[in-house]
Amino acid sequence: MSMLDLAAQNLFSPPILFFALGLLAAAVRSDLVLPESVAKGLSLYLIMAIGFKGGVEMADGVSGQVGGILIAGIVLSALMPLIGYHLLQATTKVGRVDAAAIAAHYGSISIVTFIAANDAINALQMDPGGYMIAVAAAMEAPAILTGLILAGRVRQGEPTPAALSSAAAPNPPKGTILHDSLTNGSILLLIGAFAIGWVAGPRGMEPLEPFFVDIFRGVLCLFLLDMGLTAGRGLLSQYKVLNPALIGFGVYMPLIGASIGLAFAYLLGLSVADGALLMTLAASASYIAVPAAMKLALPEARPALSLTLSLGVTFPFNLLAGIPLYAAVAGWALG
Repeated sequence: MSMLDLAAQNLFSPPILFFALGLLAAAVRSDLVLPESVAKGLSLYLIMAIGFKGGVEMADGVSGQVGGILIAGIVLSALMPLIGYHLLQATTKVGRVDAAAIAAHYGSISIVTFIAANDAINALQMDPGGYMIAVAAAMEAPAILTGLILAGRVRQGEPTPAALSSAAAPNPPKGTILHDSLTNGSILLLIGAFAIGWVAGPRGMEPLEPFFVDIFRGVLCLFLLDMGLTAGRGLLSQYKVLNPALIGFGVYMPLIGASIGLAFAYLLGLSVADGALLMTLAASASYIAVPAAMKLALPEARPALSLTLSLGVTFPFNLLAGIPLYAAVAGWALG
């Protein structure tokens, strides 16, 4: 299948079309909205389903390759914020505080992007390993640790006006930041559902298949509709904080991450499906766990800047163009 065919199949899949519908609804300022409680429930379902299914697949056996992939994911997560920080300093005019906060977002992962990529790869009749769920979970915390290191470097430099205005407020203990990050509800549910699926195995999946398999894509469509609305309205309300250099960063940074992910996948001898997922994880940007951590670690940073970039630029880019590109390149390099 050519790259064009892959792109067309992904772009015209119902989940992506519903995301585009959400963007359109936001652009025309429609009053379409999903209640917050419904959107949260959909998110919890998707995370639980993908974690449980991954655990069930892991119950069939664990290869020695898994440890290497987990280590690769941790290294990627810790490395990407450093690359992002220096690129932001070299190519944009954002201050060091905002650069540190933005960079941390680009080391961690977007679980929704991972779910969309996993769904797209399954639709392409590839077979990703269930252990990739564990890799996704392992890639949350290292980026936050790197973000804390960057935050420390920023505070050791010349203080910014924003930093001076917040100097009176004591910095929260690092243990508190890490605890809040590692016990983030999404990550805790993902790991817990993965463990339950691993224990339950295929036999445990049988009675739950209508819930975890049959309705999964329908729920994903509804959730991505809401994500389209959120991304579109975020862009409309916060577009002034973005400039061409920052928008460019939101596009080329995922490509850099995917390229490094591909190199790791090649060295580890991953399959096409697993390589495409590792590339997607390295290319994604967090907009759930890291914003909460950075709010504690760098309260003087502008969250609107980080969130608008990760959710309003990088997330749509990955969903609409990145995922089919990563799958096609993985097929060429790893096939």
